[in-house]
Order: sequence, then structure tokens, then C-alpha cells
Amino acid sequence: MKNTLKQNFEFRRLYRRGKSAASRHVAVYVRRNGRPYSRTGLTVSTKLGCAVTRSRVKRLLRESWRALQPELLPGYDVVMVARSACVTAKTQEVTASMRKAFRSAGLLRGEGKP
Repeated sequence: MKNTLKQNFEFRRLYRRGKSAASRHVAVYVRRNGRPYSRTGLTVSTKLGCAVTRSRVKRLLRESWRALQPELLPGYDVVMVARSACVTAKTQEVTASMRKAFRSAGLLRGEGKP
């Protein structure tokens, strides 16, 4: 995943100062980054399961992000936090849930800005 958030301080800044929205499968934190592109970060807690399960959830989140990226406004930092419903979900369910969270955060094109 290109343009990723990896540093702890970047995640903490979004948790503290970003706008949050949640749906059944994912919680998202969003904040403008002043760049012409968006950056993203993933958080999957060890409470969700073993390494194999967490890796599967990360793949689901990445694939949903890729599918939704053309619909999203550029120039934001986004952190996606997986919720327990993600463990048994299909890609389409996670994508629909993520779209709902992004709509709540005002990140979809043509639907206002946060």
C-alpha cells in the first residue's frame, strides 16, 4: 500500500485531532493532510484473533480501500480500525460498511467535506 501512515505519532495525532466515524465492520479517523494525495493506516487489534486472522482482516481492509479510493476526496490522512465483525465478513460487506463510515465522515466525493 503506497502512501501509508506508519509512525506512532501520526496515528496518535489522528486519534486525538481527527474526525471519527464508525460502522459495523470498521471505525475510521480522518484529517486533512495538506497534500494532493491521501495516506492511510490500518489498526487490527490482537483481540481479533491470531496472526493469520489479523492478516486476513488487513487484506480485507486494503482491498476495500482500493475499491473505494476513486470515490474519496484526496488530501486526507485516514486510519481504519478493524472491529470484531470484520473477522467473519466478506469483502463486499466490509466495502459497504467502509463506504458508510466514509460517508459519515464526509469523505465521499460530492457529499460535503468534514
